[in-house]
Amino acid sequence: MRTFLKNHPFAVEAFFESSLVLTFAVPKEQLQSFIPECLTLDTWEDKWAFIAVAMVKTTGLRPKGLPKFLGNDFFLIGYRIFVRYVNLTGKRLRGLYILKSETDKRKMELLGNIFTHYNYSTTDIAQTTVGDERIIQSAKSRFSLSVTATGDGSSLPANSPFPDWKTARKFAGPLPFTFTYLPATREVLIIEGVRQNWQPAPITINHYEIGFLDDLKLTGLVLANGFIIHNIPYHWKKGKIERWKT
Repeated sequence: MRTFLKNHPFAVEAFFESSLVLTFAVPKEQLQSFIPECLTLDTWEDKWAFIAVAMVKTTGLRPKGLPKFLGNDFFLIGYRIFVRYVNLTGKRLRGLYILKSETDKRKMELLGNIFTHYNYSTTDIAQTTVGDERIIQSAKSRFSLSVTATGDGSSLPANSPFPDWKTARKFAGPLPFTFTYLPATREVLIIEGVRQNWQPAPITINHYEIGFLDDLKLTGLVLANGFIIHNIPYHWKKGKIERWKT
């Protein structure tokens, strides 16, 4: 029963007040060992793989169809790798493999670890806005970020491997699927996300310190892009499981 519950047995909906994402490029060899055998890395120029850090402020998170007042508001920091999966019909799906999720509320940790495989933990998260600057910090997670809006709408971090924002946009999400591998049964759990009006705006990253990435000890990691979106209705469909065919 517990395994069944963790496999997203019902659809979920929420409203994203904001979603701020930093995407880091890493030589693909550095990330290969972090994903299960059923997935492949989603790469650019067959050289760079990508790990994203997403900071999402949600309201009204609840099973789809329930009244909004029964939902929960929380802040999430998620760490995920860009991947691809070929399903049983031969269709190539592009999505995310989640390494870890952090939240500002114990209730979300408890519910998240009952109904998902996303490895939730509770941490302290403080947010500050000063003019156009947004600051997000967590002492427990050794996390510190300062960003500002980008005026010309096309700036990229100085060492980004992408030549321009149009190219970087392909790795700015949203990716429609999230995958979990269940090795005991050799099954793949597929969660499809549905959103409207996703228009990412580039940001300038003034400073970042991300303890979780430091702990991974990746070599050659560079900041590839950063963006923010606001006010997006979002929902996730009920989980779908298929046996992985090797």
